[in-house]
Amino acid sequence: MKVQFTETVLRDANQSLIATRLPFSEFEPILKTMDKAGFYSLECWGGATFDSCLRYLNEDPWERLRKIKAACPNTKLQMLLRGQNILGYKHYPDDIVRLFVKKSVENGMDIIRIFDALNDLRNIEVAMDETKKCGAIASAALCYTTSPVHTVEAFAKLGKQMEDMGADTICIKDMAGIMGPQEAYDLVKALKETVKVPIVVHTHATTGLGPMTLMKAVEAGAEVIDTAISTFSGGTSQPSTEALAYSLKQMGYEVDLDFKVLKEINDFFKPIFNQYIDNGTLNPFVLTTNPDALTYQVPGGMLSNLLAQLKAQNSLDRLDEVLAEIPNVRKDLGYPPLVTPMSQMVGVQSTFNVLLGERYKNLAKEVKSYVKGEYGKAPGVVDPDLIKKVLGDEQPITGRYAETLAPGFEAAKEECKQYAQSDEDVLSYVAFPQQAMKFFEAREERKSNTAQYSIVKLEG
Repeated sequence: MKVQFTETVLRDANQSLIATRLPFSEFEPILKTMDKAGFYSLECWGGATFDSCLRYLNEDPWERLRKIKAACPNTKLQMLLRGQNILGYKHYPDDIVRLFVKKSVENGMDIIRIFDALNDLRNIEVAMDETKKCGAIASAALCYTTSPVHTVEAFAKLGKQMEDMGADTICIKDMAGIMGPQEAYDLVKALKETVKVPIVVHTHATTGLGPMTLMKAVEAGAEVIDTAISTFSGGTSQPSTEALAYSLKQMGYEVDLDFKVLKEINDFFKPIFNQYIDNGTLNPFVLTTNPDALTYQVPGGMLSNLLAQLKAQNSLDRLDEVLAEIPNVRKDLGYPPLVTPMSQMVGVQSTFNVLLGERYKNLAKEVKSYVKGEYGKAPGVVDPDLIKKVLGDEQPITGRYAETLAPGFEAAKEECKQYAQSDEDVLSYVAFPQQAMKFFEAREERKSNTAQYSIVKLEG
């Protein structure tokens, strides 16, 4: 059996370890080498990369994608899309979702991994449909979590529904590294018995289970696994590419990766990694093994947000109380998986509950929207008292929320027409208005400060 690898160093690995602060200029020299490694795909876009490009790196995310594609013509490029949320924390109208997918493919994207934080398939159907129409690979991702309502049978049923929607592959997306080896084996086996499309497995090394989980997933029949080149592996990142490739090859699986090229890639990233350690961007805390995540199910990004929140309130000493409150809030909200934006929502509300000394004294705006049904259908039953507190006598939304939203692209185009030079610019503005406008203004300033020269031949 052949096992293929998705390399995550250009997106999830550096997002997990250094908050997506890796500029294109730093990894550009290794791209052509990465194209020769034999990866199934390079995950390089989506997630938080878009926001970081505009907010911190002064880069056009669309230009970054085009440059990666030009340097890696032989390897499929992959992105992470939050369904109807695209790359943000709210639902966008269907016209914007469709155009974003279309432009992503036009600019070089080959595989779009699409998920919804609640596993509400109504929130991925438009993105899936457009991905298929544009000729890209639609990889539907089910967000893995554990709760009384999240069973192997329920996930297998979800996988079948995704296949029926047109998914080319199905990804098990384990955001916090909480899926154990036996759980991975059982779930992959159940999916293999239910669907015909290939199974991809994504996990993190946070709890220390990652490598064992991926090996058992392969044993059960998973065709593709997500890993990170070893320098950027471990901790809240993915398990090591080289270690998994070596182990699986030793066990008799067919692995097409070129180990000499993998060494070149790893050697290239070593000084970059050390630089981020030295300048403090990479906190060694994210490299540790944290089995507490098995209890709290807190992904790495959510934990760093909690730490920042508590530090701002001079309340870091209350972290354990907040972590203990998270499972309670999650239960009250009907057991949503802790993935963006649900992870931030649950984290903020848990912090409020602890610091204010009274549960739900202050309700986060997003929690109110969630209870109203704006994010989709909760996996389990939302606490009736909480519904009453938020809605009073109102009824929650039961339909697909995006259908209540008016088309938004033309209005956005009008708002940013002074600076937007393309549909891609407008989409950047839609996703992150303030950051995009700052980027556009800086771009205009650079242009005006660039001197124009012409050479005139003098007759003599």
